[in-house]
Amino acid sequence: MIRSMTGFASASNANAPFSWGWEVRSVNGKGLDLRLRVPDWVDGLEAGLRKKLSARATRGNIACNLRLVREDGATGLTVNADQLAAVLSALHQIEQQAMDAGLSLAPSKATDIVTMRGVLEQSAPGQDTAALCATLLSDFDAVLADFDAMRQSEGALLADLLDTQLAQVASLTSKAAALGKTRKDEMAATLRRDLARVMDNADGADEARIAQELALIAVKSDITEEIDRLGAHVSAARELLGQGGAVGRKLDFLMQEFNREANTLCSKAQNKALTTVGLALKAVIDQMREQVQNVE
Repeated sequence: MIRSMTGFASASNANAPFSWGWEVRSVNGKGLDLRLRVPDWVDGLEAGLRKKLSARATRGNIACNLRLVREDGATGLTVNADQLAAVLSALHQIEQQAMDAGLSLAPSKATDIVTMRGVLEQSAPGQDTAALCATLLSDFDAVLADFDAMRQSEGALLADLLDTQLAQVASLTSKAAALGKTRKDEMAATLRRDLARVMDNADGADEARIAQELALIAVKSDITEEIDRLGAHVSAARELLGQGGAVGRKLDFLMQEFNREANTLCSKAQNKALTTVGLALKAVIDQMREQVQNVE
């Protein structure tokens, strides 16, 4: 089964004196990009979450947020002096460069500064966080299962849609093959008429050489190879969908090959009906490529 790179899951739970809420969401991406916002003071939590997410996903931009609250109010907020100094130094440098460039910046507010990552830290004085970390990681398993279930559900829809589009490509390829055979006879008759016309008006022309040139034109306009390759690509795409797993990159490469053959077919068409089929092929392939961008 293929998976979509788009997913979402949320949940909340509590274990006195703490309560918390999870939110995990993802969108498509070229690789795996994990962005976690979790309390820094729970040792080992971020590393554990990264390990669990990496085991379930191979591609996608995934954001995981945890809001953790201590109900008895014992949790305190402390200012990270080193981080604050670094932020203030960076702000001073930015303001100075802006002044040198003749720009005027709005004054920075304390509320803007404390929201910067690492400036204001939540802590639980004297709290052994090992047990809390284990509880949170265990609770995250259910959230991760829901998240993965949604990606699988979206992947099943993608697979059905891609299968339908592949059927359209196969049908259009068959139509192009039939038109190619009809066009082949027409082009042969046209070439023979052109050859006769040339020979009638060209004294001393090398008939064999002209025939060779016309034969070369016929070979260059033959679409048999493109038809065969399109059929092979359809079979390969169906095999990948049946294989499942992280096949998004392979499907994306295959879409490029589909598009190349459709472009070549259109350039060789020299026939209104065949050009129409070629353009229809390009349209379906483009739609497939858009869907494949969401496959893990």
